[in-house]
Amino acid sequence: MPALRSYSGLRHRESRGEPGPVTLGRIGSLEVRLAVTAADVRRAQRLRYEVFYEEMSAAPAAAMRLARRDFDAFDGFCDHLLVLDHDSVRTVRGRRVPRVVGTYRLLRQEIAARHGGFYTASEFDIAPLLARHPHRRFLELGRSCVLASYRNKRTVELLWHGIWAYVRRHGIDVMFGCASIEGTDPARLARPLAFLHHFAPTDPEWAASALPAHAAGMDLMPAEAVDPKAALIELPPLIKGYLRLGAQIGRGAVVDHQFGTTDVLIVLPVEKINPRYLDHFGVNGERHAA
Repeated sequence: MPALRSYSGLRHRESRGEPGPVTLGRIGSLEVRLAVTAADVRRAQRLRYEVFYEEMSAAPAAAMRLARRDFDAFDGFCDHLLVLDHDSVRTVRGRRVPRVVGTYRLLRQEIAARHGGFYTASEFDIAPLLARHPHRRFLELGRSCVLASYRNKRTVELLWHGIWAYVRRHGIDVMFGCASIEGTDPARLARPLAFLHHFAPTDPEWAASALPAHAAGMDLMPAEAVDPKAALIELPPLIKGYLRLGAQIGRGAVVDHQFGTTDVLIVLPVEKINPRYLDHFGVNGERHAA
């Protein structure tokens, strides 16, 4: 049932009927909001397929290739954040439908606990991390992507505004998830991985390690051999953005052959977010409020 639900775009009743306004923010023609209908979820899945499988090097299963959508069993339990362009529309059954140009998948801890856990747990041992913070509310971020022609400051800022508004609405204390570096040979990614290992924050309070069966080393170069400027150039913008916000990096990486990436764990406690970003969006996320 979870797989069929995700394929159709339908979501479990716990992930429907989101309280509060659907629209979370707007900049010009771009709007950020949560998916409401099964069609919304399918449109997010189509964008993910276009970015992950057509532009990048992910290998789709037969059902994904046939549907031309990226989906898994988690889709039916998650909220899906969408960035829509109201200047790029098509008519569907007499309705003008704006194009989905960016998306993020959000899974709250209380829902994950009732439906098989977090996606991240398939790559990283996050159970000790959750156990150390029993009174904090965790939110998993995943499946983030933006259409190539929209990869600019405005779109990314609107996605982050939507996430922050969601975090405030649900009283989230910690965000986390897998972030990817393209490529499946850690040796070829030695410099950015070593930079994260030696120089990114890894406080024991927020530490979690790659599962032993999947772990790949990150300390492939000594600290003194790492050129930080060159390493930062090689890191994906998403990971650099997380670091600017104040994210912690997990121990060890995981090679994901399906997606053609090497994944690292990101842990972002709200209390550690750089205050200038909170000032930018407003404590209550009012900067781009619709």
